[in-house]
Amino acid sequence: MHTALSLSVFLAAQNPINHYWHKLTDRTFTGIYHANAFDLAMMIPYFIVLLVLAAYGLHRYWLVYDYFAYSKNVPPAPPPVANWPRVTVQLPIFNERYVIERLVEAVSRFDYPPDLLDVQVLDDSTDETCGVARACVERHAAQGMPIVYIHRANREGYKAGALENGLKTAKGEFVAIFDADFLPEPDFLRRTIPYFMNPDGGAKIGMVQTRWTYLNSDYSLLTNVETILLDGHFVVEHGARSRRGTFFNFNGTAGVWRRKAIDDAGGWEHDTLTEDTDLSYRSQLKGWKFLYLPQIECASELPVDMNGFKAQQARWAKGLMQTAKKILPKVWKSDAPWHVKTEAFFHLTGNISYPLMILLSTMLLPAMIVRFYQGWVQMLVIDLPLFLASTCSISSFYLVAQKELRPKTWWRTFFYMPFVMATGIGISVRNAQAVIEALLGKKSEFARTPKFSIEGKQGTFAKKSYKNKAGWMPYAEVLLGLYFSLTIVYAVSNENYATVPFLLLFVWGYLYTGSMSLGQTYFARLRFGVNAPEMRPATSGAPGF
Repeated sequence: MHTALSLSVFLAAQNPINHYWHKLTDRTFTGIYHANAFDLAMMIPYFIVLLVLAAYGLHRYWLVYDYFAYSKNVPPAPPPVANWPRVTVQLPIFNERYVIERLVEAVSRFDYPPDLLDVQVLDDSTDETCGVARACVERHAAQGMPIVYIHRANREGYKAGALENGLKTAKGEFVAIFDADFLPEPDFLRRTIPYFMNPDGGAKIGMVQTRWTYLNSDYSLLTNVETILLDGHFVVEHGARSRRGTFFNFNGTAGVWRRKAIDDAGGWEHDTLTEDTDLSYRSQLKGWKFLYLPQIECASELPVDMNGFKAQQARWAKGLMQTAKKILPKVWKSDAPWHVKTEAFFHLTGNISYPLMILLSTMLLPAMIVRFYQGWVQMLVIDLPLFLASTCSISSFYLVAQKELRPKTWWRTFFYMPFVMATGIGISVRNAQAVIEALLGKKSEFARTPKFSIEGKQGTFAKKSYKNKAGWMPYAEVLLGLYFSLTIVYAVSNENYATVPFLLLFVWGYLYTGSMSLGQTYFARLRFGVNAPEMRPATSGAPGF
């Protein structure tokens, strides 16, 4: 018995978990360590960055709270319309030869009175799209569709310039806008226009935004991640802001504007890369009300190549920061309530988290070295709350969105969350560059998101034109991934195991986005997921969730 007891004690002492716990709770050197000037120079910026990121993380929790707290503040169904108004449909395109015919075909199926409809194909293309689009318009016009083709020889103002140019000849009291990769349902106008015509407050509505769905959600791991990211925006962000009565933005497509609201706000301006958000805030500052209608869905095509996805995200990040510089002073000077101003600040400046994420990335290893002797109590009391606020809020934000949309299968999102968080980290280099350029006032060209007419799991983009170039950025991302691999080696060698899962997100995020950008032709052949693509027509008028 004595031998067995001694053996048990010996084995317990050698247990790695017991050894690690003993190291964490060992108080032998308590009080010996004192921070010096170098340590403070490292730790003060480290905690400032964590605090700012935690503030934006807490804002995500607040959006989730608003989403549920104001769940009853949804617009009621409008009464039937007796006299339908005239509507102009604008289809802005630039080098979209793969999808323009699909878009025009979808609009041709609108069940709106043809004599009250005029469709504009606003083409800024510089390739064979011009011929394809012109022939498509002529074919549908010959069949009786009220459609015209308008081509510009220059891209002045990019998409905003094209929309502004189209308004010169637009006849509609209302303007519906669809990007080239969208497929609106035939009853889209009959379901959205009645909200403007409602005798009970409809005259004050300046814009109606519908919810995006996706033709190719399950095409690849990337498109599954994009679906989760966009669903978070359209369900929680738009839902919370619209229900609370704060400002929210038109998404550039799949929405309808009152022409008077556009003119009253000063029209389309092209001094930012997010002309839709810019006009949205100017219009709402003029007193116009916006409606978000998540029950009305509009199918779209997600970017399938990593470089196209990163170009899209960088354009949005830079454009929102440009809009923040332009619009926030006007918001603060306005008579809007404090909660509207606060939400506008967090909304428009949220992308500042990307350069802060890069800064945090570079400080993690030095901070880990400096804090090696500080003890676990401080890390538990200080680091854990900041980590939960800045990181775990992301998971809750997107999980809520999926639970609202897919109550029976939302739990599958747990498997994708590490990839969602890693992708967010991976694109931080490109987005950080975009945000810094916006803060410095550096202008850049409107980088379009290429579309390849890919639906479901079928099709490929490898042999098609319009792919964005990788440039030097993926090499920086790969180097960062290798740097964090060394950081993991250091953490393991010092038995700092608690940080390893967090560091693995950085390794996977940077290596995944960097390697996908450099080798996307190969990676495009990989397929993930088994579900059918999400394209859920909602012709019954019932909510989509």
